Amino acid sequence: MYYYIYSRLARSAPAIVVSVYLRLAPEHRLPAAIDDGFSALMWLRALAQGQGSYEPWLNNHGDFNRVFLIGDSSGGNLVHHVAARAGQVDLSPMRLAGGIPVHPGFVRSERSKSEMEQPESPFLTLDMVDRFLKLALPKGCTKDHPFTCPMGHAAPPLGSLNLPPFLLCVAEADLIRDTEMEYYEAMKKANKDVELLINPGVGHSFYLNKIAVDMDPHTAAQTTGLLEGIVEFIKKH
Repeated sequence: MYYYIYSRLARSAPAIVVSVYLRLAPEHRLPAAIDDGFSALMWLRALAQGQGSYEPWLNNHGDFNRVFLIGDSSGGNLVHHVAARAGQVDLSPMRLAGGIPVHPGFVRSERSKSEMEQPESPFLTLDMVDRFLKLALPKGCTKDHPFTCPMGHAAPPLGSLNLPPFLLCVAEADLIRDTEMEYYEAMKKANKDVELLINPGVGHSFYLNKIAVDMDPHTAAQTTGLLEGIVEFIKKH
């Protein structure tokens, strides 16, 4: 499902895309996936330091001074949390140049206006949000947990985090658009370097619907616009 879109990104940037193996819930609840994302970042640091097994493609062609985190939906949550953890350690000689959460799964226990009013899609329904998070969050926790609500009262203040520049990508018709925008406003209030890219008239993870990308001119145009915005952000940093 993701090969098509990340192949396009790799060609367009151009960039080497490292796909991280993540342990999955419910056998491995959060923060397991965050731990795995951070471990992958530390593996890249080890390569930059000349340690560990030699990876010809990365060692010969990768720029360890311009590493970006990118993930969509729940992967967008991982971008935030892995970046926050990375800000507490010395990454040198590697540099974390930016984070790109795409349609991140930021929610609250109380339904937002967009959750109540936006149409559901094959890629996201309210039932999916509730069921997936019930399986993924630590047992006994609600959607107000920092893993899913990093702008909430239970989370570390955003102003206290050492974060790289962020590009937040939002779909106008996303069910969880309102809480994504709440995150953006909270990041701005905390004086974080955050840019916003909004795709009009499309829903959550719209670019994964390859039939629509191939057949519907609007979906195709918005997919191209999303990739162009991401590439522009990468080239700036």
